[in-house]
Amino acid sequence: MKSEFEKNLEKYAELIVKVGLNLQPRQRLLIGAPRSSAYGVPIELAPLVRLITKNAYQGGAKLVDVLWEDDQVRLIRYQHAPRDSFEEYPTWRTNAKFEISKNDDAMLLVAARNPDLLAGQDSDLILTTHKSFYKHNKPSADLRRSGMGNWSIFPAPVKSWADKIFPDIPSTERIAKFWDVIFDICRVKEEDPITAWEKHINQLAARSDFLNRKKYIALNYNAPGTDLTIGLPKGHVWKCANTTTKSGITHTVNLPTEEIYTIPHKDKVEGVITSTKPLPLEAFIDGLKLKFSKGKVVEASATKGEVYLKKLLKTDEGASRIGEVALVPHSSPISQLGILFYNVLIDENASCHIALGNGIKACLKNGLDMSKEEFAAAGGNQCLFHIDFMVGSEKMNIDGIKQDGAAEPIMRKGEWAFEA
Repeated sequence: MKSEFEKNLEKYAELIVKVGLNLQPRQRLLIGAPRSSAYGVPIELAPLVRLITKNAYQGGAKLVDVLWEDDQVRLIRYQHAPRDSFEEYPTWRTNAKFEISKNDDAMLLVAARNPDLLAGQDSDLILTTHKSFYKHNKPSADLRRSGMGNWSIFPAPVKSWADKIFPDIPSTERIAKFWDVIFDICRVKEEDPITAWEKHINQLAARSDFLNRKKYIALNYNAPGTDLTIGLPKGHVWKCANTTTKSGITHTVNLPTEEIYTIPHKDKVEGVITSTKPLPLEAFIDGLKLKFSKGKVVEASATKGEVYLKKLLKTDEGASRIGEVALVPHSSPISQLGILFYNVLIDENASCHIALGNGIKACLKNGLDMSKEEFAAAGGNQCLFHIDFMVGSEKMNIDGIKQDGAAEPIMRKGEWAFEA
C-alpha cells in the first residue's frame, strides 16, 4: 500500500506534466534544462524525475531526456579550475535546449539548489560564469520569449536546501517537512489538484483582466524606503503565469504562482525602491536599494553583496533598467508561511516584485511579432538576464495612474484594493 507521501509525489508529477507543461502527444521533453544557477537537475531528485518521465510517456511524449548535475562537481570547479577558464561553457547543453525550443518541444526547469554552495567563492568568477551562461543560452531564450515551446519551472527539495531553511527542526525531518510545504503551496493536497489549479489560474486571470481594462499609464509604489513611479508602455498587457505558445499550447510557467505581471516602460521609471527580502543569487544580495532616473539606475546600494550588485548592473545597457513589474498580495499562501526560501521561484510569490533586465515581449500587444528595434521603440527593455527582486510588504501601497493623471488604489497595506 502506498504511503501518503508516495501518493502526493505521484500527484505532483502529474501536475507538473499536465498543468505546468500541458505536454502534448508526440512532443519531446527535456528535463533539467540549464538555468543561470545550474546545469541540470540534482541527481538526488531521481525518484521524482522518474515519475515525471512516466507521466510524460503515458501522455504520449515521443522522447524524454534528462540533464543531470551534481553540486559538488560545480563547487570543485570554483575551487580547482584554472582562474581564466570560467568563460567556458558546455555548449552541448545549450544546443539541446535550443533544439527543443526550435522544434516547439517542451522543457522542464527545476528549482532545487543549495543557497550556500558557493559562499566564500570568488564573486567575479561567479559573475563570469553567469555571463557565459546568458551569452550561450540567449538564442534558446529568445525563441522561448517569442512563444516557441511550452516550458515550466517547479521546486523540489534537496538536503542542503532543506537544511538552510529548516535549521530549527531535527536534521532527519527537514526533507519531509520541505516536501510537505511544497505539496501545500502547489495545491497537491487538494482532492483534485488539477481542478484546483484551474480555479486558481482563473482567479489570477480575472485580476489581470481588470487591470487590462484600466489601461493605466503608470504605477506608483509607496512604502518605507520606497517612493517609485513606473511608467507603463502603450499596449501593455497584464498576464498571469498561464501563457500560450505560438502553436496554441497553454501552459503554466511557474509552479507555484501567485502573481500577475506586466512590462514597464524602460525609460519611464523615477524614484527610489528598497527590497523587502534578500536576493538569493549565488553571490547573496541583501538590503538592496535603487534610485532611478529616466528609467535607469543612477544609485545602487546593498547591506550585503553591494560590489556584486554594482557589477551586475554593468552587464550590458539593459542591466540597469527594469523589464517586469509583478503584483502579489501580502496574504498569499506562501507569504503567510513566514518562511524565507532563499529561492526566487518561491520567494517572488510571497511578495510584489520587480525584475531588472529583459522585458517580456508577451506583455506587449503584438510583442511576440516585434523586431528588437520595434520592441525597444515601444518601451521594452533588452538585456542578457532577467532577475526578480522582492519589494512588497504589508506596508506597501500601489496606485494606478489614469490617462488624466488621477490615481486609483490597486493595493493598500499589501492587499488588493479592488474586487475582480
